Amino acid sequence: MTDLYERHRAVIPDWVALYYKQPIEITHGEGRHVWDADGNRYLDFFGGILTTMTAHALPEVTKAVSEQAGRLIHSSTLYLNRPMVELAERIAALSGIPDARVFFTTSGTEANDTALLLATGHRRSNQILAMRNSYHGRSFSAVSITGNHAWSPTSLSPLQTLYVHGGVRSRGPFAHLSDAQFIEACVADLEDLLGHTHDVAALIAEPVQGVGGFTSPPDGLYAAFREVLDRHGILWISDEVQTGWGRTGEHFWGWQAHGRSGPPDILTFAKGIGNGMSVGGVVARAEIMNCLDANSISTFGGSPVTMAAGVANLSYLLEHDLQGNARRVGGMLIERLRGIAASVPAVREVRGRGLMIGIELVRPGTDEADPQAAATVLEAAREGGLLIGKGGGHNTSVLRIAPPLSLTVAEAEEGALVLERTLRRL
Repeated sequence: MTDLYERHRAVIPDWVALYYKQPIEITHGEGRHVWDADGNRYLDFFGGILTTMTAHALPEVTKAVSEQAGRLIHSSTLYLNRPMVELAERIAALSGIPDARVFFTTSGTEANDTALLLATGHRRSNQILAMRNSYHGRSFSAVSITGNHAWSPTSLSPLQTLYVHGGVRSRGPFAHLSDAQFIEACVADLEDLLGHTHDVAALIAEPVQGVGGFTSPPDGLYAAFREVLDRHGILWISDEVQTGWGRTGEHFWGWQAHGRSGPPDILTFAKGIGNGMSVGGVVARAEIMNCLDANSISTFGGSPVTMAAGVANLSYLLEHDLQGNARRVGGMLIERLRGIAASVPAVREVRGRGLMIGIELVRPGTDEADPQAAATVLEAAREGGLLIGKGGGHNTSVLRIAPPLSLTVAEAEEGALVLERTLRRL
């Protein structure tokens, strides 16, 4: 492993982060477990950053990929593509967006790029509203709307971005308010912001902020925002790269927690739909999707192999009610972790919904983020056979827990026991 690590450092950029003081090479997986090159077995509570959505080496997906690869691997969007049309039909129907059109990309970053292109083209404006503490990808345009300093390496931007409050419920100037008062204050902040600008193209928001530490506003905030946006003709882009496909348990899409507003104008997705294959995409009403007045194709978006994987994966997800499993097992896991956290002074908050759970760590007796504690728990959990992630807008002090949606009750308890041991060491 030392040899591979040295080779990695010699050819891969320094800013490509690796977990662990002694990085591991994952060689294979099955179900909710993976193995490293030394033969160590781990329970996977991060799923390749929320991407292995159903299970590792899911036979239905593996079979679909193998069979399609044996027929045709690539053609581009210049030719009719049956798996792409089939997956687009299913996603359009599931999106809730009327007269929906679907465009496939290779990543969530590219999906958000496309959404920004559509919104700015449709509205003839390059002004974008984004949420504080947000993250939308690593491209030039996506970085320029990212409200998380740790993930924004440049202030240069093709867009004029204005940041709105509301994505983080338990920190900031409105944290002490009730949910209703919090929403009222955030709406007032939005109204005031719009009073100082004009011709805004869109608001882009994650229903639950992923990299930001699995934070979210009270249910209904984006519905209240939508009423303001509609008065100004501003589009709403819901970034469902991490929240889509039933991961939050209660809803298939994160926007549905704010459902009285109806579906967003534009929805972006990626990660879980491919179960590890590179699939992203955008859903929008036809009038928005068709607003581009220049040629555009995708060489790799919608490839036959990744689309076959997406169709098989989505079928498995729906047929086995993995959204319901995320609600049941995730709800149990959240309560179990809250019970543990009650006696651990370093835990400020356990939050989340479904199988999208964050544990925020602070220095005991204070509200000060403790990234070193998060790093310590990450290492100790791996030693105990559990892989988790970390994030947060406050110096990466949040443990991120997002297992495959097929997680069993026994596996949830197994992971909780490892976390209990590691957290109590703090």
